[in-house]
Amino acid sequence: MFFKQFYDEKLSQTSYMVACQKTKEAIIIDPKRVLDDYIEVADKEGFKITKAAETHIHADFASGLRDVSRKLGAGLYVSDEGDEDWKYENVPEDTVFLKDGDVINVGNVELKVEHTPGHTPESISYVLTDAGGGSKEPMGVFTGDFLFVGDIGRPDLLEEAAHMEGTTEKGANDMYESIKKLESYPDFMQVWPGHGAGSACGKSLGAVPLSTIGYEKVNNWAFNQGNQADFVKELTSDQPEPPSYFAQMKKVNKTGLPEFNIKEVKIGTPDEITGQLFDLRKKEDFQKGFIKGAVNIPYNSKFLQFIGWYLDYGQPMTVVANPEDSESIQADLASIGFDHLQTIIPMESVDEYSNDAYRNISPEDFTKGYEEKNILDVRTTSEYEQSHLKEAEHIHFGHLDQKEIPFDKNDEIYIHCQSGVRSAIASSVLKAEGYGNVINIEKGYAGIEEALQ
Repeated sequence: MFFKQFYDEKLSQTSYMVACQKTKEAIIIDPKRVLDDYIEVADKEGFKITKAAETHIHADFASGLRDVSRKLGAGLYVSDEGDEDWKYENVPEDTVFLKDGDVINVGNVELKVEHTPGHTPESISYVLTDAGGGSKEPMGVFTGDFLFVGDIGRPDLLEEAAHMEGTTEKGANDMYESIKKLESYPDFMQVWPGHGAGSACGKSLGAVPLSTIGYEKVNNWAFNQGNQADFVKELTSDQPEPPSYFAQMKKVNKTGLPEFNIKEVKIGTPDEITGQLFDLRKKEDFQKGFIKGAVNIPYNSKFLQFIGWYLDYGQPMTVVANPEDSESIQADLASIGFDHLQTIIPMESVDEYSNDAYRNISPEDFTKGYEEKNILDVRTTSEYEQSHLKEAEHIHFGHLDQKEIPFDKNDEIYIHCQSGVRSAIASSVLKAEGYGNVINIEKGYAGIEEALQ
C-alpha cells in the first residue's frame, strides 16, 4: 500500500492519496481544487488515479472532486447520509453515493464507510484496512472534519455560515454520539484528520499532522466530558467567527464549480479600475500611499485566511501585485472558489494611482490621553472578552464592511488588533468605506498593554 498526506498551509487543509502498489490504482480523499500535486505524485509512482472521495460537503475550501472526474476520468464517491438539504448535485451519473457500512475497494486496499455526523449531517469517515498487505485489522481512519488532533469539528457552521437555524444543537448532540462510536475502535488505529492548526473548523486544532485513537481518548477534551450536556455546552461555546467565504463554499461544493484552469490575466495600468480592488503589498508599503478604495491583504501565507472575509464573488478583481505571481494568485483564489481575477497592476506602477494613505501611531503616543480617543478594537470576540480597553468599541475585523461603524466618517479613529497585522487590514477597509481619519496603532493590544504598565 502507498500512503501520502498533502498539507495546504494557506488553508490548513489536509488531503490524502492512497494506492494499491500491486494494481497501481489510487484514490484521493478530500481533494483540493488545484490537482497538480496529486498528478505529480501519481506520475512519479506510476499510479493511475481512478477514484476520489469526500468526507462531507466542505465549508472552508473549494473542492476539487468534480475536477478529478473531468480531468482524470476518476470515479467519484460521496456521502448519501444526512437530510435532503445537503445532497451533492451536478455530479457525474456514475457517482457512487455512500451509506454507513459501504466499502470502497482501491485494488487490495479497503475503505469502509462510517457515518459520523455532527460537524455536518452527511459527514462520513473512511476506515482503511490494508488487505493487500495481509492485514485483517484496520490501520487508521480518515476523519475529515469530524475528529482532529486534540479537537473535534464544530457543529455550528450550517447555522453561522449557511444560516440554517437550529442546526447547531442538533449537530452537537450528533457529534456526541459519533464520538461514542470510536470507543469500540482499537487504540492503535491512526487518525488522519482533514485540518490542522489555523483552521476555523474547530477551536484548538493541534499542529501535529496525525494521531491515534488511543492518544485522542486520553488527551482530546471531547472524550473526557462528564456527560452529554457538558459536552454540548463546551462544543457550542467560544467557537471562532467563521470567515464570510464559508457560506459560498457550502453552496458551490454542493452544486459544483466550473473546471479550473490557469488563464491569461491583463497586466498593466488600466484607465479605469472596475470591480473589487485588493493591494497585495506589505502593509508598510501600502500605508504610505495607495489607490483609494483598495483593501490591503499582503500576499503571504495568511493571504487566504484574510481575503476570504472580503471577497465579492459576483465581481471581477483587480490586484496590485507582482505579475510573476499571476499563476499562484489564481491558484490560491481558486482554492476558495474565486475565478475572476481580471487585472494585475504591477507594484512599481501603483504610484501612478496613489491618492490615499493612513497614519500609524506608536503605543506610547497612543496611550497619552487615550481615554478621550475613538478606539476600535478589531480582534476576535474571544480576544476582546479576555481583556480590552473599556473605552474601545469592538467589531471583528472581518465584519467591518457589513456592520455599522459607531463613529462619524470625519472622526479620528484609532484602530488596534492584538499585534498590528489585522488592524492594518482593518485600516484599509475603513479607508475604502470612506472613513478619512484612520490611525493604526502599531504593535496592537500587546503594545498598548506594555505601554500602560
